[in-house]
Amino acid sequence: MGAVDLNIPVLIVDDYKTMLRTMGILLKRLGFENVDEASDGHEALEKLLDRPYSLVISGWDMQPMSGLDLIRQMRANASLDTVHVVMVSAENGDENVTAAKRAGAAEYIVKPFCASALKARLMPILGRF
Repeated sequence: MGAVDLNIPVLIVDDYKTMLRTMGILLKRLGFENVDEASDGHEALEKLLDRPYSLVISGWDMQPMSGLDLIRQMRANASLDTVHVVMVSAENGDENVTAAKRAGAAEYIVKPFCASALKARLMPILGRF
């Protein structure tokens, strides 16, 4: 795997505005510039169907569509099946990690996290940067 193209389109999804802002800041610190936001799984799915994204970083607990349901919808759609997804949650239980991975998440990160922790989760799926 080569160096990461920091221009890849990234979609961050969370129903908590502060979390969207925080994830956006962390991604910018890591060098990502092409970042869009969605406030829940439904909005994210609409954006994903409208524009190609290489990476989705999604919160777990959202209404009306959770991050887990978003991943399931993505994996059921052939055009979205290969998009990398990182699940973000305040829950660190093994059952949550297992459920996210079974649904199709590539990585799982527990809130709160810093830029270096996010980078460590992104490197296995995107490459070194």
